[in-house]
Amino acid sequence: MSGTFPASSTNLTTLAQLQDAGLLAQDLDPTLTQVAQRYAIGLTPHMANLIDRSNAADPIGAQFIPSPKELHTLEVEILDPIDDAGFSPLPGLVHRYSDRVLLKVVSVCPVYCRFCFRREMVGPGGPNLTRADLAAAIAYIAAHPEIFEVILTGGDPFMLSPRRVGELTQALAAIEHVKIVRWHTRVPIVDPDRVTPAFIETLKAPEIATWVAIHANHAQEFSKEAQSCVRSLADAGIALVSQSVLLKGINDNLEALQDLMRMFFGLGIKPYYLHHPDLAPGTSHFRLPIKKGQALMRALRKTMSGLAQPTYVLDIPGGAFKAPLETPHVREASTGLQLLDGKGVWHDYKG
Repeated sequence: MSGTFPASSTNLTTLAQLQDAGLLAQDLDPTLTQVAQRYAIGLTPHMANLIDRSNAADPIGAQFIPSPKELHTLEVEILDPIDDAGFSPLPGLVHRYSDRVLLKVVSVCPVYCRFCFRREMVGPGGPNLTRADLAAAIAYIAAHPEIFEVILTGGDPFMLSPRRVGELTQALAAIEHVKIVRWHTRVPIVDPDRVTPAFIETLKAPEIATWVAIHANHAQEFSKEAQSCVRSLADAGIALVSQSVLLKGINDNLEALQDLMRMFFGLGIKPYYLHHPDLAPGTSHFRLPIKKGQALMRALRKTMSGLAQPTYVLDIPGGAFKAPLETPHVREASTGLQLLDGKGVWHDYKG
């Protein structure tokens, strides 16, 4: 049975609020207090209404409701699994690949995924950029003509006000060599009312092509409101791609992946990346063997249009490369699996 929160309700950000919403038992597991002290909790009323309280394995609830399993950290798990810090010349800026940069403009999200690879860095009180930080990042981008694409992330950049989104869009559009601005967001799915027509207009400028990468992991996340929001973005001429994570117990079966990719494809969202979960602390219960992911992708390719196929990838720990997992970028060795980076170097993978 789903919930009935009014649209105006505030986000659920505490264990007590999750209990009141019927999403956690009243006899609370005491270890959850430790989870809540370490990792941010966040769930929009919109998504809370979509969770089936009668199903302990609900694929939406499993993504957002904290679990004692998050306190189990493996030796191979690391605080910054793709080494954003090692590629950051300035606060909030990640320059890992020569022709594009990540700009982490906010640290907050409308929801907090329990498998997030930046879970040690995001949440209330996280490192939001000051205006001086943002100005320095824009100046860095302007001073590096090799940068063709700027990817806005965080946190979730759709948490910015329309005014700030517009300012950022115009600042990037004024840099002659920047031609692509890509926004990575969960908001159209988890809080679609936030994406108003006025907000959508602030994403566009004549000098750039605007892309929006929409994160969703299960077809049940696509409410009627979310579908309408996505269509509004598409109708505005914004190119849409998908981002998903292959999650144990949530979408690690052929039917769930087919439904998800068809949902994306049917809404005009090009399936882009299906990520193998990164080695973030306390997330091992979401990871499945890469071999199973490869088998699922082979099955998916037999049953769906090529246009509906995502690329199954894993960020090599340490930030060396985003390795496709269905290509010669992965092999078996005496030490286990190895992943090939863009320079031809093989990396042991212990996940």
